[in-house]
Amino acid sequence: MPAILRGISSNTMAAMLKLFILLVLQLTISCNSEPFPINVWPIPTSISWPSPKATTISPAFQISALYAHKHLRAAVKRHESLLFSEGYQPIVPPSLPISPTPLLSLTLHITDTQAPLHHGVDESYSLTISSSNGVANLSSTTVWGAIRGLESFSQLSWGNPPLIATDLYIHDRPLFPHRGLMLDTSRNFYPVEDIMRIIATVGANKLNVFHWHITDSQSFPLVLPTEPKLAAAGSYGPDMQYSQEDVKKIVDFAMSYGVRVVPEFDTPGHSLSWAGAYPEIVTCANQFWLPNGPSDRAHRLGAGPGTGQLNPLQPRTYEVLHNVFNDSASLFPDPFFHSGADELNPLCWSSDPSIQSFLSSGHNLSQLLQRFISDTHPFLVSLNRTVVYWEDILLDSTIQVPSSLIPPSTTILQTWNNGINNTKKLVGAGYRVIVSSADFYYLDCGHGGYLGNYSAYDASPEHTSWCGPFKTWERIYDYDIVEGLTEKEKVLVIGGEVALWSEQADGTVLDGRVWPRAAALAESMWSGNRDENGRRRTAMATDRLMDWRHRMVGRGVRAEPIQPLWCRRNPGMCNFNA
Repeated sequence: MPAILRGISSNTMAAMLKLFILLVLQLTISCNSEPFPINVWPIPTSISWPSPKATTISPAFQISALYAHKHLRAAVKRHESLLFSEGYQPIVPPSLPISPTPLLSLTLHITDTQAPLHHGVDESYSLTISSSNGVANLSSTTVWGAIRGLESFSQLSWGNPPLIATDLYIHDRPLFPHRGLMLDTSRNFYPVEDIMRIIATVGANKLNVFHWHITDSQSFPLVLPTEPKLAAAGSYGPDMQYSQEDVKKIVDFAMSYGVRVVPEFDTPGHSLSWAGAYPEIVTCANQFWLPNGPSDRAHRLGAGPGTGQLNPLQPRTYEVLHNVFNDSASLFPDPFFHSGADELNPLCWSSDPSIQSFLSSGHNLSQLLQRFISDTHPFLVSLNRTVVYWEDILLDSTIQVPSSLIPPSTTILQTWNNGINNTKKLVGAGYRVIVSSADFYYLDCGHGGYLGNYSAYDASPEHTSWCGPFKTWERIYDYDIVEGLTEKEKVLVIGGEVALWSEQADGTVLDGRVWPRAAALAESMWSGNRDENGRRRTAMATDRLMDWRHRMVGRGVRAEPIQPLWCRRNPGMCNFNA
């Protein structure tokens, strides 16, 4: 020990070491506000590149991962191939000194290879790339953290033959454990290859949830073993169905990207598609949604065309539901199960004779929903599922259930109305919350309405859609989903999802509707939308998102541009302020 340190107590030494680490960390974090010649999206929570340089990747390069894990092996193979096949050419080519020592290997160090891909799993990783010995190291607690690190490693490469950033250090972990994309495959059908492409890009953006809104009023596309009639009568046809093999393929594929697949069967509302197989369990099935004309929306039978709700008074309803839930639990291993419960229409239920008798005996529609939830919620919990519902189940002004029927310990609520105000109501009631505010996170907004013969379009040329205007990537990036919450309440907000409802979308426009706007959510959920000084970093993110969109396009994703190419090639010239 140097003489200057002799006589210093162990507590003082520990304090000095802690201070040193904090200073180094501060220097590292401060690098986040500086532009780098090559970037990772989402920007890591901590990155240090004190002397930017690059090195070639040896043709004999290998990723060493001595773990017998199916999905890790798939990820390793994918990234080994990507390094040499991608040939990414940055819009602004980096000008860096090249180290004479090529990169020979990347070695993975994983502590726990058995941790399942469930909510809250550790996704942290550390990555170092050295120019002195041609070796890179990736350390993580779990396989899923390693998969995140592999994506970052791949994004640090460019060119053909490939170069890679070196003498770089990353320590990274997500801010929120739930970071997702919801896709509605009921209004319009998406082929399996479209779903797999979207999931691959979800994973590349370090999002970790594909919320699959499988059924709605318009179609029931999933073929279930014990209830095949539902798809046979409720899908758009045999060529627009998902088989059990399709689902297993999608779920397995998603796991190799570290993406959980959470199914949603929207019940008891939005259920016209069940009526083809079981007309006796659906009320007001396929009646015109505005029976008294467009001027009388107070007496409409649904939120839109395609009326029909499951009847909670019919015993057959629960027989079918239990079969659907059992089959789904076998197909989808994730512990989360979304059961919908949004936009229940009072008149659709009260138009049914059996429900009219129920109401005339002194009951109300909230009690009708309570009867439904008192059966289905415990049943799903018995399948070892945490049940996710849309916020309406608790906050709807007309039909809702008491919190005692949906305990916070087994229930998560997804908010889509009224921004942070509804989030605060839900966390105030003790619930974990997923944020999907329509004002910020609905990707379908601003593309016009889909109703035919609607004179409002003639009277108001600015009329777009109920949730217009279009949600720009900046609006998505800037939204603070825990703003105004106490520290205790913030913990209950587990994350957010952007949502693509598909009244006016299918596979032909999927990529452009989702990307790069969903990438904006990805960074805000992973490392936040503010710099180390607490300032929003949207302006700083523009060039990086331009680059990331360019790389996604090179990977076969037809993401929308956010600026003319000229802007990126002329830095600063497209800024609002010089």
